[in-house]
Amino acid sequence: MLARMGNRADETILIVDDEERIRSSLTGILRDEGFRVIDSGEAARVVEIVEQENPRLVLLDVWMPERDGIDLLRQIKLCSPQTEVVMISGHGNIQSAVTAIKLGAADFIEKPFSVESLLGTISRVLDGAEGPNASSGHAAPSALQRKSRAAASATVRRQRTINRSAVLAGQGLHSGSRTGVILQPAPANFGIVFMPLSSDIAIPARLDNVSDTGYNTTLSRGGCHVRTVEHLMSALHAFGVTNLMIKTEAEIPCLDGSALEFCRLISEVGTREQDASLTPLRVDEKIVVGDPSLREEYLSIEPADSLTVEYTLVYPPPIGTQRAHFELTSADDYMREVAPARTFGLMSEMHKLSAMGLARGGRLDNCILVGDEKVVNTELRFANEFARHKVLDLIGDLYIMGRPVVGRVVAHKTGHSDNLALLKALREYCRRKGLDELRQ
Repeated sequence: MLARMGNRADETILIVDDEERIRSSLTGILRDEGFRVIDSGEAARVVEIVEQENPRLVLLDVWMPERDGIDLLRQIKLCSPQTEVVMISGHGNIQSAVTAIKLGAADFIEKPFSVESLLGTISRVLDGAEGPNASSGHAAPSALQRKSRAAASATVRRQRTINRSAVLAGQGLHSGSRTGVILQPAPANFGIVFMPLSSDIAIPARLDNVSDTGYNTTLSRGGCHVRTVEHLMSALHAFGVTNLMIKTEAEIPCLDGSALEFCRLISEVGTREQDASLTPLRVDEKIVVGDPSLREEYLSIEPADSLTVEYTLVYPPPIGTQRAHFELTSADDYMREVAPARTFGLMSEMHKLSAMGLARGGRLDNCILVGDEKVVNTELRFANEFARHKVLDLIGDLYIMGRPVVGRVVAHKTGHSDNLALLKALREYCRRKGLDELRQ
């Protein structure tokens, strides 16, 4: 049985679709949920209806025989900027979705969709349409403020989402396909959830949904998967975003190989605190994965007042040994010290990656390519950029625990598979201590 959405009698939804069968079906569903519903199959009258009826939400078909739905969206937002619009398409793609969101649409869903998925979308849009109550500014804190903030963040934090929908388009590093992300505000206790654009299967960013850690972190559920989530997850961890719907194709765009563009997007739309709290996951004992005495791959986490990462990277020349230290006390520090660090690859491994079906989207501007003697395609942003990128990845993978992690992490020669091993050890720690591993 579907959960009721409460009394919505004072809220009007306009359904715009040229198929009468779809309008009739949606009208019945939404009236059962308590909405006042108007429907129209005439594209020419839509703007007039919006001006007369002032609907809270418009469900708008992308493909209308008389008029392009994207053009209709543009006209609706011109005459009634406050009206939320959800685009519906039977054969859309990420480029259409990106265009719609940039023009002001609140969401983009594909037919066929389930009733649960439709009502979930409407609920997120209407509940998230309340005015933002936090600015996007992040003033650099003083040393005393950072220490106080770190201590407070180790106990209880407010849940957080973004102020409004945002989009980024690009290319998948491993698939090579054109892709993008649509970031949408989500209600309290929703979590970080991925959803492939062509499906209504939700993939929460949770440990049980990690399906691959070879050269990237992949989440899968119900036959659907989303690849290379770690850079976006790292930015969300840094900004404290705990509730978010992320619509995408099968891979998150690589952009320039770092998390910087994700951070800039979040800064641009801003974040807001929500009327709910969560407790970060913190340890009261040292947990070790691997054997530090062997000086090979190992990870450890021990009690601390903030998330601190100390990473040692060991590669053959020309990379050599690099070390990076970072304490996550503010989004500004993260944007300055970690986010710009780009993913990297060895020219000697390109044939191997190609045989594995990976790195098909590797270009000269979205990763650091390392030859036998030097970096061949760019200037480094930091002397230890390779180690800093490993810190970036680790912060992203840790967020798959479903809540912020607090502790001093020491990593030596580790990658995504080692990060996954630490997450599993943290889950066992939670079970042993009788703690709820999930944030709610």
